[in-house]
Amino acid sequence: MTIAISARVAELGLTLESAAAPAANYVSFVQDGKLVHISGQISRKGGQPAYLGRLGDNLTEEEGIEAARLSALGILSQIAAATGDRRDRVARVLRLGVFVASTPDFNRQSAVADGASDLMVQVFGDAGRHARSAVGVASLPSGAAVEVEAVISLTQA
Repeated sequence: MTIAISARVAELGLTLESAAAPAANYVSFVQDGKLVHISGQISRKGGQPAYLGRLGDNLTEEEGIEAARLSALGILSQIAAATGDRRDRVARVLRLGVFVASTPDFNRQSAVADGASDLMVQVFGDAGRHARSAVGVASLPSGAAVEVEAVISLTQA
């Protein structure tokens, strides 16, 4: 029997919150065949935006890493919603796009993005290893420090 996504997250000492509803005119994820494209997820705690601001300004690199991990938890919530919380349905995390609100002189976006990447590997093992972009941006929705989007490959149902 395969462990549920939420159960694996709990084993890591984390909590998988309910999948966030879209904040505007889009959907949280789109499945096309075996691919699931997940819309950007910002860092949240208790359903509220967390880690607001910019890296290199009012947030440290360590806070950015935690913000990326919380954003990745949002990705995992969307994967759980798309798969009925079945970890065995995830063939591979194909790609993460990580956006980091940061000052022009902050250049550690890749280190911040590791907060999301590391969680994918902790939850899915080798199937969690993925291609990735880590990009610095001027601002993100709700003033969030980090936003993560994903493309996931599923197994047959």
